[in-house]
Amino acid sequence: MTSSPSSVADRLADTPGVRNTVLQAAAAARSKARGDVADLGHAMAHSWVITGPPGSGRSNAAVAFAAALVCTDPTELGCGRCQACRDVFADAHTDVVHIVPTELSISIESMRRVRQEAARMPTTSPWRIIIIEDADRLSEPAADALLKTVEEPPEHTVILMCAPSIDPHDFSPTLRSRCRHLYIPFPSVDEIVRILTTDTGASLDDAHLAAVTSLRHIGRARRLVTDPNNQKRRASILNLSELIFHHDEAFKASLQFIRAVEKQVKEELDEENALELAELERALGKGGRGKGTQRALDGSASMIKDLEKKQKARKTRRIRDPLDLALVDLTGLYRDALMIRTEADVPLTHPDFEPLARDIASQVSDTGLVACMDAIAACRDHIHTNVTPVIAFDGMIGRIRQACQVS
Repeated sequence: MTSSPSSVADRLADTPGVRNTVLQAAAAARSKARGDVADLGHAMAHSWVITGPPGSGRSNAAVAFAAALVCTDPTELGCGRCQACRDVFADAHTDVVHIVPTELSISIESMRRVRQEAARMPTTSPWRIIIIEDADRLSEPAADALLKTVEEPPEHTVILMCAPSIDPHDFSPTLRSRCRHLYIPFPSVDEIVRILTTDTGASLDDAHLAAVTSLRHIGRARRLVTDPNNQKRRASILNLSELIFHHDEAFKASLQFIRAVEKQVKEELDEENALELAELERALGKGGRGKGTQRALDGSASMIKDLEKKQKARKTRRIRDPLDLALVDLTGLYRDALMIRTEADVPLTHPDFEPLARDIASQVSDTGLVACMDAIAACRDHIHTNVTPVIAFDGMIGRIRQACQVS
């Protein structure tokens, strides 16, 4: 039987082990739903932790898993053709709850809501599926709040949690002990090209360049071929390496780069934040009349303060993520220069910037290039420990200039 191009089997074809695990689990779940077996056996579990490096497609695998579970095709699990599959892939299925955190950490309140969602009965399919992305952001209280549901999930509920790894620093060991583990390896360049050309209509050349320069990060590659802002941001950060040799131009350019990111994030969040605040104020009775209404508003200061704190954390995260990705790009350019200097027979991270990498390689020693990459790594660490981005970038540029022996 030939699979649909959007079937689960084809979407996971690049990782046969993952594909087989998902389809076997879905088959066991379907048998259970039909009453063919008394339990799910070893193939299926109610709680899963899906791990893999950033960009490997953890969330894509989780969504494919959900589609296989709710698929209504009688012969092909996760067919991609039925309405249930199409709804899942469009993030529109009523029985699939997709949690994508935007704050620095996942709060206990969020997980309490997840527990409520998990307890509801499915509406159109045999299963209610909860997908939690970036589960490494679960705070300790949030993980504890979720624990009972993971330990004793409702019979009709499946929980899929995505995290970088099962290391205790990335995922709660207590939750891990209650979940089945599924590892997602990096996709191949050819697989990312297939995804981009199929899903976005990108040309083969653009898709291949995005796959390589994103370091096989599916989400980043997708943004590179669809969002001009991401393309400009990548070019800007890579060109910063040339400005290192031009007095204070690199400092000016980095400040401009950071301010552009902050401006874009602010523009993206302003409307969302305003709508959240207006919704809270309506819930508290703003605009109403009477002493009772005023008393309710007088006691609402703490709730508004909590919302402002949440919005600030979301803004911080939204600024940090593109800055971190930009620094990964910059590291790749210095890595390319080092590979050129050492005549290593390996593909370049940024083949379209090869002339710039060769120019840097001709001016900076091997030791200097390693020091440049160390400076970028330190900048990434500083940003994630709440150092102001401008200060972190200035320190990085100063160290790179020293490594390049720029006076």
